Parts: sequence; structure tokens; C-alpha cells
Amino acid sequence: MTAALTTPLDTAPPTAAPRAQGRLRTVGYWAFTLIIALEMTAGSLWDLLRIEFVRGVFARLGYPVYLLLILGAWKLPCAAALLAPRFPRLKEWAYAGTVFLYTGAAASHFLAGEGSDKWIGPMVFGGFTMASWALRPDDRKVGTPAAAAPARPSEWITALGLLAGFLVFAALTLPKGPPPP
Repeated sequence: MTAALTTPLDTAPPTAAPRAQGRLRTVGYWAFTLIIALEMTAGSLWDLLRIEFVRGVFARLGYPVYLLLILGAWKLPCAAALLAPRFPRLKEWAYAGTVFLYTGAAASHFLAGEGSDKWIGPMVFGGFTMASWALRPDDRKVGTPAAAAPARPSEWITALGLLAGFLVFAALTLPKGPPPP
């Protein structure tokens, strides 16, 4: 009797749409996360080296130069936390710190009377951070069973390799001279 109630729609194979949507979500997550991690890594190096570019920005905004050391010291671990497998609670803190950093930078430029060309960049990075957070997979979310699973060694090697590559890239592309007015 149940066979008579079964329609061809009930036995149709699942469509590829959910799989494609999942792949698009994964690509979006990694694109936004890699951009943020690269920017945090480069920013860490620039701040810790106190290059002329960031000293000029801080002077224009009225911040003390020693603040660069504090910010730079936290940006690199933040990038590492975003790239590392598992540790969902640490990732939540990294995301929060990143949002605070970018919104604080945008507010600093805006409140100092600078034009949108100075504060729009931090706002875009803040948006990228929120997109990365919203698209993160289950193994990177607090309280999900997938987050409790142990990470494979290849995940750690990839994360550390990316971070090292980002540091090399940041060192090779340090801006020269003061920031544009």
C-alpha cells in the first residue's frame, strides 16, 4: 500500500544545489579568512617594526607610537588563531578583537576629520571579518560536535605554512616612506 502512495518526487535523488551552496560557502569563508589573516599578519609586522608608514598614520591621528607595539603583538596571534584548526573559543576572541581593531581604526580616522578614503578601508576589513565569522564551518564554531574532533596534522602544517608565507610576503612588501596625506 505504501508503494502506491510513493510518487516519483519522493524517490528523486537529491539535487546538487545544497552541495554547490556548501562549496560556495567554504570558498567564501576561506577567501575572507585568508584576506583577514594576511592583513593581520602584515599589520603585525608593520606595527612591530614601527615603519615610517604606520608612524605617520599614528602621528596624524594623535596616537603614541608605543601603541604600535601593543597592537602588533596581538595581531600575529590573532591571525594564527583564525588559521589554526579547532579552538573555536579562541577563534571567537580573535574575531571579536579583529572587529574591535577595524571599527576602532575606522572611527579614529572618521573622528579625526579624515575623508572616507581613510576610514572606508578599515570598514571593508571589518565587513570581511564579519563575513568570515558568518561563513565559518561547524568545526570552527563553539559548542558543535565537529569542533571537538582532533585536528589532522596536515591541518596544522597548512595553517603554519600559511602564516609563515604571510610573514614572508609582508616582509617583502613593506611600504617605503610616509603614508600619503
